[in-house]
Amino acid sequence: MKKWAFYFVSLWLMFSVLLSGCNFTGEAPQGAESPSGQTSSKDGEQPSSGKAITLPVETEITDLNQFSASDNVAFAILNNVNEGLYRLDQKNVPQPAMAKGVDISKDGLTYTFTLRDGVKWSNGSPVTAADFKFAWLGSMKPETSLSGYAFILTDYIEGGAEYAEGKATDVSGIMVKDDKTLAVKLKNPTPFFLRLVSFIPYYPLNDKFVKEKGKDFALKPENMLYNGPFVLTQFDPAGGAVLEKNPNYWDNGSVKLDKVNIKVVKEMSTALNLYKVGELDRVNLSSADVSANKTNPEFGTDIEFATTYLQFNLKAGDVSNPNIRKALQLAYDSKVLEQLLNNGSKGAVGLIPDLMNGAGGKSFRDMQGKVIAPDAAKAKELWAQGMKELGHAPKIKLLVLDDTVNKDVGTFLQSEFKKNLGAEIEIESMPKKARNKLMDDSSYQMAVTAWGADYDDAMTYLDLWINHTPYRGNYNNPKYDRLIAEAKKEADEAKRAEMLLQAEKMLVGEDAVVAPLFYKGHAFLQKKNIEGLVYHPYGASWDFKYAAKK
Repeated sequence: MKKWAFYFVSLWLMFSVLLSGCNFTGEAPQGAESPSGQTSSKDGEQPSSGKAITLPVETEITDLNQFSASDNVAFAILNNVNEGLYRLDQKNVPQPAMAKGVDISKDGLTYTFTLRDGVKWSNGSPVTAADFKFAWLGSMKPETSLSGYAFILTDYIEGGAEYAEGKATDVSGIMVKDDKTLAVKLKNPTPFFLRLVSFIPYYPLNDKFVKEKGKDFALKPENMLYNGPFVLTQFDPAGGAVLEKNPNYWDNGSVKLDKVNIKVVKEMSTALNLYKVGELDRVNLSSADVSANKTNPEFGTDIEFATTYLQFNLKAGDVSNPNIRKALQLAYDSKVLEQLLNNGSKGAVGLIPDLMNGAGGKSFRDMQGKVIAPDAAKAKELWAQGMKELGHAPKIKLLVLDDTVNKDVGTFLQSEFKKNLGAEIEIESMPKKARNKLMDDSSYQMAVTAWGADYDDAMTYLDLWINHTPYRGNYNNPKYDRLIAEAKKEADEAKRAEMLLQAEKMLVGEDAVVAPLFYKGHAFLQKKNIEGLVYHPYGASWDFKYAAKK
């Protein structure tokens, strides 16, 4: 998620925590009252510690409207001020949250959720099953769903696609039985559905409140309602945000912090200086600073199910030529980029990152192996053939975000393309909002972007390119679309996995729609008195619920 997602959204966003013993594929137990194992406090009860932490993000906070937000900074905030039926725990396993549990039919198609007693919005009104239906319908409806995430509901819930296409006035697969009971019927068995309902587009919204605020909804803290561990009390898109403990949260007693300050700091060197003088509690390290800090007891690394890649615009000038795209794919060495980043990131050999689930207990990457590998000689041949077909030397701009990591990646690619192809590539650096608009408007040739997994399955990547949008390079291959559609219906795990393996080969190897660069890792410094910052490798990454400052 994460245009995180979708977008490199500069996934080099923020604070990170060393993951140990993470269970990426465990199934959710059905019934524990509190994921933290602690007894919830009475409504309104507050700790006396007055603890606060301050953390940086590298990009501005552009949108906090659940219907239109699509990047990881927004998702990190929304994941902490709101909550779905289930919530990922410290080991990335979905646990009952707004729901106290779920009954799943024997055929795996119907999920019946029962909400907890006394769950409330921050204004004291109850959270009801109808709040979930209202939000889910809004996430599907074209008039309100502006995030690009409608598919994450319509692809799975019975009647969702028909509703989104205007062929139905309601969604047959969403049934509000009463205020506390919500039943959901799926099109096909979906073993990761509890992970989906733990993700932002499945969170509830209060119908009355959203309609009262109208176009002003989510533009400032008082124009939002909250049902998560924290509430938003301050918000400046370019400056940052302040989150404070929510006294109406059902698991209030598990929340150790009173406040989380989030500051927008675009330059990693600036953030490191602020960390050194005690103004930040956590900071990501640039590659230049990793070696000098590896022996620091505050040093750590983490992983993310996220791939940074070059997105080619198949309708934009010279990169519309397949041989030019394939030449660019082979003209850089991702292992060299891995060394330059020096932060736990790994050079990419395909679109799907390491460790993501495949089939039969194997990871997708282990099943597939390499889809592309550097080959300067072959790249020169393809480049020459592309120039012959075009009738001139390509003129190409590379669009990147204006943060440290993205600019470094752009400079690396510019150098590699010059060395191995003789190509003169111009770098165009933009703030996130401006970069995204250019991509949405198809006003780019190629861009460094990224996607972070919404759930632990290769489909979270591969179905992005069936929407044929400019942001996804205007890719439109009916054969690819059919392959993805068939995989979504396939109940046999091995057959489904084979379809997804074929899809990655087609997207990357045959059609050269993207050029994978690296699988994201982080190196960071974190103050020793900060504990329990939870980082999820997929979905909405950050969870402050379990964090504490000693």
